[in-house]
Amino acid sequence: MTVTKEKPDCSDLPNIAVEHFRPIDRQTLETPAELTHPPRILLLYGSLRERSYSRFLAQEAERLLQTLGAETRILDPSGLPLPDDTGPDHPKVQELRDLTAWSEAQVWCSPERHGAMTGIMKAQIDWIPLSIGAVRPTQGKVLALMQVSGGSQSFNALNQMRVLGRWMRMFTIPNQSSVPKAFQQFDDDGRMKPSGLYDRVVDVMEELMKFTLLLRGRKDYLVDRYSERKETGEDLIARVNQSTNG
Repeated sequence: MTVTKEKPDCSDLPNIAVEHFRPIDRQTLETPAELTHPPRILLLYGSLRERSYSRFLAQEAERLLQTLGAETRILDPSGLPLPDDTGPDHPKVQELRDLTAWSEAQVWCSPERHGAMTGIMKAQIDWIPLSIGAVRPTQGKVLALMQVSGGSQSFNALNQMRVLGRWMRMFTIPNQSSVPKAFQQFDDDGRMKPSGLYDRVVDVMEELMKFTLLLRGRKDYLVDRYSERKETGEDLIARVNQSTNG
């Protein structure tokens, strides 16, 4: 990371730890690290039904992302234990965490059940730790959100996942997809029918790719924080673990 050497005048900021306060590094923002590999995108869905519309929608999104040049993975949530019912060494938990570390961006797609995201969707998010030591596994990753519902169009699951994305320190893109009456939107083979709803999915995946390509070479600098630079590694680990081990 390139850091501008000239220090700002902090004479009127008595509370600032000058050694940790830095000017904005425009060179890093304007000429980020060049990354040539395909964007790595993980897709999560929130249903175990044989005819799962959230899985169908995630698969439709995956086809679009692959066509746009991404490398993708979809996690099958079957067999994932409830959070805290076992340890993080469970194979399914480790698979989820390894895929999270691998990814540069994610797509979360949940059905809406009883006015909320499903427990299956939430369990996957809850198994992704806020921190591993001083490392935050999701910090700086780009996130796109989609939901399906059996009735009229709703945004409850989307709104909940958007809050979680912020909590996980992810860059959640503005666009999103909500598919109402999902049973009418997919054919017998699980392919989404042409409609304005499908066009919105295309919009969301295009936007996800653009934001991922725009941010991934700048991610480390964008999430570099003054308050965390002040802390030692040991202090940061202690603080983060205290806040996540409730």
